[in-house]
Amino acid sequence: MTLSSNLLYAILPRRFQALALTVTLLLAVSTPLFAESPYLTTNTFDSVSLLPPPPARGSAEEVADLGTVRAVFNARTEAEKTRAMKDSGLAFSLFQPAIGTVFDLQKLPRTKALLEKVKKEIGGSIDAPKNHFKRLRPYQIDDQLVLGQPEPSYSYPSGHSTRGTVYSLVIAELFPEKKDAILAIGRDIGWDRVLIGKHFLTDVYAGRVLGYAIVRELHSSTLFQHDLEQAMAEIRDAERAPVSTEAAK
Repeated sequence: MTLSSNLLYAILPRRFQALALTVTLLLAVSTPLFAESPYLTTNTFDSVSLLPPPPARGSAEEVADLGTVRAVFNARTEAEKTRAMKDSGLAFSLFQPAIGTVFDLQKLPRTKALLEKVKKEIGGSIDAPKNHFKRLRPYQIDDQLVLGQPEPSYSYPSGHSTRGTVYSLVIAELFPEKKDAILAIGRDIGWDRVLIGKHFLTDVYAGRVLGYAIVRELHSSTLFQHDLEQAMAEIRDAERAPVSTEAAK
């Protein structure tokens, strides 16, 4: 106990001293000595300054950008629409087809913790330029592009494109032999947002730029590098583990 708590303890009636000591010990055990350090900090990463402004409202650039969305939206197949709607969920399991059954995060707790922490931390870097540029989405300009529920955030940059890029780059480091297929899925996550009228193509490109910048910044964190190495070791152990007879059936 601190000096002040010792003094308080001394002046308490004897019948309350045991209770006070118990509460103090419980608080000491339940309170961590150090808060968990982040991978990214706003002091070192400025996502707003990284990106150029999107095409101005009503400009020839925006007209061309919107024309691209209309063409892609109207030419998509049902299979593409189905894939795009599935990709909108941004589940890490989207990458399993490129990797195989070893990518089961329920059996890879360190890998899951790494990816979940990345997922949580990059939100601010995505929201900052969205809220700064305040770009309308394609379907807000052309109601012929409305599909499904409206999105609660602004359009530029595409958060899905950013996340798809970040997730694919990190996962590709964990499974380098499947890198090309993993990165292709990350690109599709962004492109699919154009297919369903949620984003302009320039939103998607900006998201990819932001995604690469985020991953570069992640690598400047020694904690991220440590956790990445731990996840890689976990995956290598899982890949070397013998396949049970039941699992093989």
